[in-house]
Amino acid sequence: MIAGVIGATGYAGAELVRLLSGHPEVKGLALSSVSYEGDRIEAVYPNFSKGVSAALDKAERVIKNSGVVFSALPHGVGEDYGKLCMEKGIPFIDLSADFRFGEDEETYTAWYGKPYKHPDLRAYAVYGLPELNRRKIKDRAAGGRVIVGNPGCYPTAASLGVFPALARGLAGPGTVIVDAASGITGGGREPGRAFHYPECADAVIPYKVGSHRHTPEISRTFAAMAGGNAPGVIFTPHLAPMNRGILSTSYISLAESWQSRAASGAPRPPGGEIEEKTGKIRELYAEFYRDEPFIRLLPPGIAAASNRVRQSNFCDISVHLDQAGTTLIVLSAIDNMVKGAAGQAVQNMNVIFGFDETAGLTAIPSLF
Repeated sequence: MIAGVIGATGYAGAELVRLLSGHPEVKGLALSSVSYEGDRIEAVYPNFSKGVSAALDKAERVIKNSGVVFSALPHGVGEDYGKLCMEKGIPFIDLSADFRFGEDEETYTAWYGKPYKHPDLRAYAVYGLPELNRRKIKDRAAGGRVIVGNPGCYPTAASLGVFPALARGLAGPGTVIVDAASGITGGGREPGRAFHYPECADAVIPYKVGSHRHTPEISRTFAAMAGGNAPGVIFTPHLAPMNRGILSTSYISLAESWQSRAASGAPRPPGGEIEEKTGKIRELYAEFYRDEPFIRLLPPGIAAASNRVRQSNFCDISVHLDQAGTTLIVLSAIDNMVKGAAGQAVQNMNVIFGFDETAGLTAIPSLF
């Protein structure tokens, strides 16, 4: 099968090229880039030399020559290519936000500033978090035409961390608070002052506090995971001085039935009832994610960290309780460029075509 990548020279597009070049079912790549049309991918990214050699063509030719098409374009510009793919019956996996909100054009327009260009395409669209929508992705693909709205990086990390708590009744009625830190590649390849080395080195910088556009995506996903009973969400992103990775810390008020018997609000020393309750919650998480190939639930005493999932499609999760026994603290770590973007897109391709879901994604994380 030939896999096409539109927008192959952005960070997410280049990561797709890297992953797809090692996929056992992908026999060739068709690539496009408006900025570098006519060049070769190995000239733009010399790390691909003697590994990937492909010309950067027009997007329309990529679609014509491909059996699946990935779009790694900015928000609001890829719908025409999605339409072409649906006309040809080619699966279209979009890494922008254009297909993440389904038929909810009002929310998309409010947060991204553009209406849908082709609203009818949402009939083919499904939100591409496999751990939540694997069956929906398969069913839509079986219908002959499918568009996958690949999730955002922050929503992926946060949602995987809280999914079992929402789906199994651990979460109480309170607001879920999500603090997350991302590597600088999350801002894309285009240079800007915020990503200039002197501005972002040696600092952890909150940004778009109370107004980040991943907030409605997180809220929608939480609602789906909770069976429609959406908790409130407060989300605060931070730029961290690292190239790649996300560490998400979620604070979830426990349902009354899960709170400690002596939950007076006063902290208590480790051990005893808190340790026992944490163990039960960890068992619930382990059972919930038992068959998920990319979820790694960490053992007691090990907290999730971004450096241990680097260049992999894994999501590491660790669960903790505050010492009052009323709040579940979940740490979830992903590589924002892999499970948060290109790797998840490849995972969705595997689901669509019935490949082994881990195909092309089995690399062990890099330590450095």
